[in-house]
Amino acid sequence: MRIVTRPDFDGIVCAVLLYQVEKIDADILWIEPNDIQKGEAHILKGDILANLPYSPHCSLWFDHHISNKPETSFEGAFDIAPSAARVIYDCYKKKGSLDNRYDELVINTDIIDAAALTRDQVHHPENHPYILLSMTIKNIGFQDRPYWNRLVDLLRTRDIDQILEEREIKSRCETVIAENSVYEKHLIQHTKIEQNVSITDFRNLDKVPGGNRFLTYSLFPECYASVKIRFDSPKKEKVLISIGRNIFNRDCLVNIGNLLGRFGGGGHAGAGGCTLKASTADHDIMQILEILFQNKKEI
Repeated sequence: MRIVTRPDFDGIVCAVLLYQVEKIDADILWIEPNDIQKGEAHILKGDILANLPYSPHCSLWFDHHISNKPETSFEGAFDIAPSAARVIYDCYKKKGSLDNRYDELVINTDIIDAAALTRDQVHHPENHPYILLSMTIKNIGFQDRPYWNRLVDLLRTRDIDQILEEREIKSRCETVIAENSVYEKHLIQHTKIEQNVSITDFRNLDKVPGGNRFLTYSLFPECYASVKIRFDSPKKEKVLISIGRNIFNRDCLVNIGNLLGRFGGGGHAGAGGCTLKASTADHDIMQILEILFQNKKEI
């Protein structure tokens, strides 16, 4: 069996859990949701999909994104939960296949993936080990596959304090802390506020800055939602859109996952993303923003 998941903290923890309960005999396949949505992922019988849209070719599927819920029957589990890891954990604990060993890990995965953070956790991730570790997980052309695999191995066998003392991880954490300081300046410089929505557009930058994705919520507390726009690569053929409800301002009524599902993307109620063609991106973005500005709850 093979684990197929995405390279974020939730996906990594999904892999940790699945290694404990299933007979995994192949390397992890790391992909993005868009690979499934566009039919570009080669999913095989025996594959276990986690934290990704459903594929009828897989043998087991676990997810928690409302936009991904299939209308057909499937093997595995789906729930509107804080994380896909939580869905897997609860499923296998009911079967008696998992004990309480990973309680702390899954609780922190819930917090991170659901963005249920405090202001201190946002501004000082260095004081919160799991949050800081999650920020070291980046996807730049899938160059970090060895690192993601290493994290899966470490989280299966070591506690968080030991993991943070690993030389590579310690170095990455130090880099994250420095990047966050620079990222805050970029957010302030490239963000405009329209009708209580913060719109950050990085398309005029040669290199998209990385940093704490939750900073925008505390920097612009009057906004109930944030939109981040950037090109997916130097070729500038596709535009990536990320939208999130402000975790410190609960006035957003729009289901983000459902909204972006109309444009080929997805997510859950509080956050999501999609990929647009550069040639039509401005038109699509205007439509997306108009729905956000209306801020109507689905009936």
